[in-house]
Amino acid sequence: MCPTMHSPTRYARSMVRFTVLASGSKGNATVVTGGRTRILVDCGLSCRELFRRMRQVGEEPETLDAILITHEHSDHVGGVAVTARKLGIPVYFTEGTHRAWMRWLSPRRQMTYAQWLEQIRRQAAERQAETDNPAEEGEPDESDLVLDSSAEAAESAKQDEPAEPEEPAKAKEPTWLPAVEYFAAGEAFEIGDIRISPFTTPHDAADPVGFVFAAEGVRMGFVTDLGYISPNVKAQLKDLDLLLLESNHDLEMLRDGPYPWSVKQRVMSRVGHLSNEAAASFLEEDYDGQAAYVILAHLSESNNLPELARVTAERALNGRASLLANMLLLATQHEPLSSITFR
Repeated sequence: MCPTMHSPTRYARSMVRFTVLASGSKGNATVVTGGRTRILVDCGLSCRELFRRMRQVGEEPETLDAILITHEHSDHVGGVAVTARKLGIPVYFTEGTHRAWMRWLSPRRQMTYAQWLEQIRRQAAERQAETDNPAEEGEPDESDLVLDSSAEAAESAKQDEPAEPEEPAKAKEPTWLPAVEYFAAGEAFEIGDIRISPFTTPHDAADPVGFVFAAEGVRMGFVTDLGYISPNVKAQLKDLDLLLLESNHDLEMLRDGPYPWSVKQRVMSRVGHLSNEAAASFLEEDYDGQAAYVILAHLSESNNLPELARVTAERALNGRASLLANMLLLATQHEPLSSITFR
């Protein structure tokens, strides 16, 4: 199929299209269209901003069929709940990512030792009072109640208010979604007209994955948030028509930059993020050179420069560029990339 790039316009739902809406540490979202199916990959933007950017590039939010999540970090899931509820569509997670996402939205309240000791003493006193004066049948045992802060108490009271008539009471819960579907790395599945092959990536998340999407004979690879390109990732990124690959940081900029040393170590680790140099090494040594488009993604605004990422990748691709393959593009944080369409 012949790939083409388009300025914002309206499309019929009968083609393969790839649109990066945002890529970076402040929010990630990409729309993959195949046939009559449209999937949102990650949802790290607010619902309002997501809809604005979709309409900016000619994508109608109401036509989304599902949301697909790579991992639970906030820049990939920050807008998931609101967006899924607004559109009434399912969210696809690995089981480990879903659990981690729910824990992230439902953090445990921490207390000091003195607060804990006071709570234990109060509960003991209440139990003694209950023994002296038993509660009537059906009356709640106050010793089982959690002593909330004023903010938590206000939130609790808010949650106790009757739900809006048009939505179920569960919709008030932060982790409530219209539908949840599980998938597993290494097991291909389908959403409508798009076949999805998820694969494990080395990143410090519960169960992070990348994807290869296939529709109408077009194959698109999608992988960001990985500390290095492991053998299983290399095996997946072959025979592609489009490759989106992380090029997060310049090593010298990261080492000399403003991050604390512990954060720098995390970013440079084998479960951190891919540097310009590591991405270029893959493109030069292991990439088969077949993709019509190579998109560099998840560029750090603090530890990278777009031109550094571009030049490093261009050197790696030297001799491979042609009219039909390896057009190099950079996805950005603040503006969507023009849609890439395969006809």
